[in-house]
Amino acid sequence: MNADDTDAQIRELAAERRLPQSHLDRWLAMDPTSRDAMLDIARTLRLRTGQLVTLLDTLDEIAVREHVTVATILERQEVRRVASGSGSAPSRASALLEALRTLRYPLLKKTQDDLYAEVSALKLPRGISIDLPKDLGSDELTVSIRARSGADLAHLLDSLDRSRSGLTRIIEMLGGKK
Repeated sequence: MNADDTDAQIRELAAERRLPQSHLDRWLAMDPTSRDAMLDIARTLRLRTGQLVTLLDTLDEIAVREHVTVATILERQEVRRVASGSGSAPSRASALLEALRTLRYPLLKKTQDDLYAEVSALKLPRGISIDLPKDLGSDELTVSIRARSGADLAHLLDSLDRSRSGLTRIIEMLGGKK
C-alpha cells in the first residue's frame, strides 16, 4: 500500500471515530511504517475513539522516552502477543492498552503488583474486600464488610483485627513507604 492510500484510510478511520484533529495530525506525522502499524492495530482491534486517543498518547510517550518509532514498540513481543492473542477484539484492545501502560509506567505497575500480592497474602474471608485506589491516584485504602448476621460481623471484624499489621503495611506502601 502506498503512502497516499494509507493516509486516506487513516483519515477515513479517523472521521468514522471522530478522532480529534490533533491526534490525527500526530498519526499522519509518523513515519510510514508506524502509520501502517497503527492503522493495522486500529482495524484489527476495532479501537474506539477513546482507545485510539489513549493508544496514540501512550505510544508517543514511550517513543519519545525510548527514542524509538511507534512501529518498533508495536513489534515488541509482549505487545504483539496481546494484540494477536485469543479473545474478543475489545478484550484484546483493553489488554493492549494495559500492556502499553506497563511499558510507559513500569514502576507504577510493579508497585500495583506488589500491593495486590500484599492484599492476597492477607487471605481475608469472603465478606471483606480491599479496594486499592485506581492507578494509585491516592493513598487511601477502602475496606468493605458484608455481613449477614451479628456472628458473621464479629468473625469478619476479628479477621480484620488479625490482619491489622498487613493492612498497615499496605497503607504505608500506598503512602510511598516500603
